Amino acid sequence: MPDMPRSSQPLAAAFYERPADRVARDLLGARLVVRAPDGGLSRYVVFETEAYLGAHDLACHGSKGMTKRNAVMFGPAGRWYVYLCYGMHWMLNVVTGAEGVPAAVLIRGAGEFVGPGRVTRGLGIDKAFDGRAAARTTGLWLEAGEPIPPRAISRTPRIGVGYAGAWAEKPLRFVVDPAKLPTMI
Repeated sequence: MPDMPRSSQPLAAAFYERPADRVARDLLGARLVVRAPDGGLSRYVVFETEAYLGAHDLACHGSKGMTKRNAVMFGPAGRWYVYLCYGMHWMLNVVTGAEGVPAAVLIRGAGEFVGPGRVTRGLGIDKAFDGRAAARTTGLWLEAGEPIPPRAISRTPRIGVGYAGAWAEKPLRFVVDPAKLPTMI
């Protein structure tokens, strides 16, 4: 059974209107909420994210300019950017920062789902969410959760971006280490 959140309110737009690396870190411990067709809600604690900082970040889809595929990244923060990777895996990202700056955070792990393709497959997320707001009206949103202490967070290079030169080594992947979390009573 998913944990109950401290707040059942979706994260405000201002939460996403910050640099992607700050949003990525602060999404750890948040709850990804999915509304089922019958109206039931499921909540999944986010435990792994990756930040893509904008056009200067060579691992970011926006580094080569706007395309039909990545146009949502250049829009307002707090919208879902969902794209197909390797022709088989949907990737769930939330747009961050200022409008016109192609920045986003990839949700790499939530609940029992380890890996971004498993997250979307397990939760039934596909292209239909692309460009939609991370809000109750879309049936997919993020809520505040329990804060994760800094000692329980590892920062590592992102996965699968070896083509990005020096940007591939930037520590922009954030992962919760459950062994370093305080014991819950």
